[in-house]
Formats: sequence, C-alpha cells, structure tokens
Amino acid sequence: MAIETKKDLRNLLIYQVYVRNYSEEGSFSSLRNDLQRIKDLGVDIVYLLPIHPIGKANRKGQLGSPYSISDYYGINPELGSLDDFKLLIKAIHDLDMKIMMDIVFNHTSHDSVLLKEHPEFFYKKDGKFANKVGDWWDITDLDFHNKELHQTLINVIEYWTDLGIDAYRFDVASLLPLDFLISMKEAVLNKNPYTIFLSESVHGGFCKYLRNLGFDCLSESEIFQVFDMAYDYDIHPYFEGYLRGDLPFKRYLEELNKQEEIYPENYIKMRNLENHDFGRFAKMVDNNILKIQQWLALTFFSNGSTMIYNGQEFCDDHLPDLFNKDLINWKGHNLSKFISDLNRITKNEVRSHGAYDIELQDKDVYIGHYKLNNQKFVGIFNVGLEYGRINVPLDDGKYINEITKKEIIIKNNQITLIEEPIIILTN
Repeated sequence: MAIETKKDLRNLLIYQVYVRNYSEEGSFSSLRNDLQRIKDLGVDIVYLLPIHPIGKANRKGQLGSPYSISDYYGINPELGSLDDFKLLIKAIHDLDMKIMMDIVFNHTSHDSVLLKEHPEFFYKKDGKFANKVGDWWDITDLDFHNKELHQTLINVIEYWTDLGIDAYRFDVASLLPLDFLISMKEAVLNKNPYTIFLSESVHGGFCKYLRNLGFDCLSESEIFQVFDMAYDYDIHPYFEGYLRGDLPFKRYLEELNKQEEIYPENYIKMRNLENHDFGRFAKMVDNNILKIQQWLALTFFSNGSTMIYNGQEFCDDHLPDLFNKDLINWKGHNLSKFISDLNRITKNEVRSHGAYDIELQDKDVYIGHYKLNNQKFVGIFNVGLEYGRINVPLDDGKYINEITKKEIIIKNNQITLIEEPIIILTN
C-alpha cells in the first residue's frame, strides 16, 4: 500500500456506472436524476467507466469500447457535453459523494488525437503501430520509453483534477511504468491531497505471460507503492474456481488469508463480485437469492473497500455489452435495502482498523473476525448453504445478528448453520 494510505478507506462503498447502458437516454443528465437512489445505498464514490470520445477506426461493435479513447480531453457526445459533466460532478458533490474517473493511459484508439499529433509516443512492432495483447485490436499501445509522453499524460490528469475529479481508477495499471505512476501521483496530490487512487492490477498469470514476452508488468507489491487500493484479481482465479466447482472453498479462503501475510499492514483490496469485465454474479449462482445474499455479506465484511456494479442491486443476471447499447435490467429482485444495511453495519472502526483472521475449515462456510481493543466483529457466511453445526470464535451465550436482528445462540462454541448471513458485534 502507499505508505500514506489511510485504513479508513476500507469503509468506502464504490458504485460503478456504465453511463451508456444505465438508461435508455444513456446520458450524464439521466444519471444525475438517479443520484439520490445511489446515495441511499450508502455509496461514497460514483465511479464512471471512460467518458471520452470513442475511436472509429477498428471499432468493436456499433458504438465501440469506452476504453478505445480518441481524445483524453474530450467528452463522448453520446453522454452529453462538458457542461453536462460539470453539472454531474456538482450534483455528486452536493450529495456528499465523490466522483471517480477511469484513466486509460496504456493505449488509445487507432485514430486518436494524440496519435495524430505525437506518433513518436506510440509502441511499434515491425515498424507498425501495434499493441501487446492480441485481442485488443481496437487500440494501439503507448510507448513510455519516450519520457515526453509522461508529462503529456500528467497534464491530462491534472486537467480533470482541476475540474473536480476526486478519485481515479487506472485501467491495466500493471502495464504502466512505476516511475511514471510515482510522478503522476505526486502531481495530482499537489493539486488535491485527498485524491484516491485505485489500481486495476492484473491476474498474476497474465503478468507472467507479458513478462515472458519481454514486456514490463508490475507485480501487486509494486502497484501498492503508488495506489491506495487494488482489485483483488490476485485471488480471482480461486473465486472463479470455486464457483465452477473446480476448487474447494477452503482454497479460496487460504488465498484470502495469504493477503494478510504478503501485503503491507495498511493494504486495501477493492472487493467486488462483478464488474464490467466479468459475468454477472447472479448468473454464476443460478440466481439463488440466498447465495447472492451470503456472498454480498462476505464481500462487505472482507478486509477492504467494496464495489457494486450498476444493476447488481437488482440481481441483473445479464452482463451489458461493452460495445453496443444494451440496457441494464432494473426489474429484478431488489436488494437495495440489504446492501444499504450491510454497508451501515460494516462501516466501522473495528473492521477498518482491527486485527483480521479467517478460520479455515472444510465446510463451504466463511468464518472471519476482527478484533480491536475489547470489541470483536464476527462474520459467518454460509455460501454453500450447508447444514449442521460449526465451531465459531465466540464464547457461549446469546448474541444478536446485526443483519436480521434475530437472536443467535452459541453453545459449546458452536453455531447452527442457517440460510441467512450472520454478523455479530461484541464488546
């Protein structure tokens, strides 16, 4: 973790928005009209996928990927104007939330303003503009060996910081050089010392693949020298492996535990069950509401911040197309109150600053706890909907489940497993 990162950031709830598919209008103004509902979820940061003009050359789909940017200083006219964006920023701030922008500095579209003005800033293979990842054929990579590029991109992020952006999510941050990231962060903090930085670090296997091809790729430990938070892609293969039935749940828990050993003491992982790159979680568990609730509770309880992808609160099981108009389904099972309750319950100092441990056992049940001074915060999440009794790190007695307010009885240091997630706060 960056040495100055505050553990309080573990209490953040981030709401990811793909403006194009958020509504029929797909605009900043339509999103602005829905901000109070987002605020009522308990959201601290509204995170927007890239809002810049999209390249037309080699475009994917009819409308193109928002990650194929043609102008870093522009606004995609489909979403609105710069004035519309400024109104959105103000509306988010007026509701005491922050706005996070997606930064894509690894590449641009093939017809970008920057490519036309500075072709020397771009990576070439066999004398032609190219990219390092084959299926990203709608973009062309930047070449950070050209040091003039560094300041050019720093100027871009300073511009948006001056406009009122509070936080940045860096796309494929692992592919950007460390010296650039350090200089960039220093420049931004000089303008706004409270700016928050989130890294989309990549899977370890993908990092190794790029290194084997002779390209630079930052490890998670290197990423944490700059960023306040990082995606939990280091353990994502174990999460997916369990859901597919290829790995035991215990294997996933072991990797969660390992994070406590290998990262700095103030590390922050941004926990999420779904995002624009991966399938909808509801579909992964066959729309089983009980499992969705167990996993949501585990996500909020885990050590780190939390992100919800737009539509997740309505159990949307269809992942919107990134390249075409493909609306979110807002008519599914509404878990908004459940999410706001989880956010309220887990937003506390015991979870953000307490000593964290996970109990390993052979059932598909997560048992974790935080301890700070004389307080203990315990989570029991029956993700496999198991039956029977299980050992828990609590003394015998009667407790209250903070989620349902129902009584929980511990006898012989064991609890009877139920279908509802359990969170207990003790003194």
